[in-house]
Amino acid sequence: MGNYYINGISCISAQESSDNELGLQNFVALTENVVPLQKPDYKKYIKPTMIRRMSVGVKMGVVASSIALQEANVEMPEAIITGSGMGCLRDSEKFLKNIIDNEEQFLTPTAFIQSTHNTVGAQIALGLGCKAYNVTYVHDATSFETSLLDAMMMFEEGEQNVLVGGVDEIGPYTTDLHKLVGHVKEEETLKNSLLKSKTKGAIYSEGSQFFVLGDKKKDNCYAQLKDVVIYNKLEQNEVAQKLEVFLKDNNLTISDIDVVVLGLNGDVDYDSYYTTLQNTLLANTTQVYYKHFSGEYNTASAFGMWTACTLIKSQKVPKNIQLNEIESGSIKNVVLYNQYRGENHSFVLLKSC
Repeated sequence: MGNYYINGISCISAQESSDNELGLQNFVALTENVVPLQKPDYKKYIKPTMIRRMSVGVKMGVVASSIALQEANVEMPEAIITGSGMGCLRDSEKFLKNIIDNEEQFLTPTAFIQSTHNTVGAQIALGLGCKAYNVTYVHDATSFETSLLDAMMMFEEGEQNVLVGGVDEIGPYTTDLHKLVGHVKEEETLKNSLLKSKTKGAIYSEGSQFFVLGDKKKDNCYAQLKDVVIYNKLEQNEVAQKLEVFLKDNNLTISDIDVVVLGLNGDVDYDSYYTTLQNTLLANTTQVYYKHFSGEYNTASAFGMWTACTLIKSQKVPKNIQLNEIESGSIKNVVLYNQYRGENHSFVLLKSC
């Protein structure tokens, strides 16, 4: 594997996270079951005449990518790779509603055109004037990790800077469907904290996180991306074994890991994938989580990676994300583990620059 340096990061989410300098310590745990993003100042990055024509997903994707590129001091990436589980969902819902309301006649195609998953990557490229490789991956809860794998392959072909990110938005109709089948928590169960709710479902939200990967380390480098692996289905007793194999493939053991970033979302039916690891293989490792800040969406693991990059850069673990009492000294090696509803498992390994 080569060297993949994360030289710029950005995060648009349910928190005030657009300023990387503020870090994680001021984030507030979400107490509603469906939480929209905290809107950044779009006018700083997008012409006012264009803002009203853009969907929420496109706007937050354009802003997040702009922040990451500025931080990495990269004007034009050699590739733009985006992960999105649901694409521009609100426009999809709008088009489907128009089909029903107009009885499948006299439909305007605008909402359909803007609803496709690759709209975000396309708008980023149009804004930059970038005619390079541009791909969007739609792989449910591993959409972002698949994008990372493709970015790593791009470097093997000699590229120097790759913009990679994850974008997902919430839509009212789809959210109602998730509530109907029990994927969204009942709001009254969140009075104490997400992990103490002991109920089914998760907090749903939206967000966009982008990263500029480079083949050379820059002064503002956050971390090195060392490896990514994805599994569609695993039994609970297989997760620890796969994690050990993943570390062994990178010449590491669990004792070499300083912090593990876990995707717990408070779902009593599926958080046991994490708690089993916490109580066994990871019992002596500093454990943190992030979905009490980000909420759940298909590319929420990108928020986890943004969290990990922030920890490595600051060399501090804020108390508001820590799961256990084990203190880490220097933060050199960080592992991220995520799954959603027992499927689409991923491991990501980051290392300090």
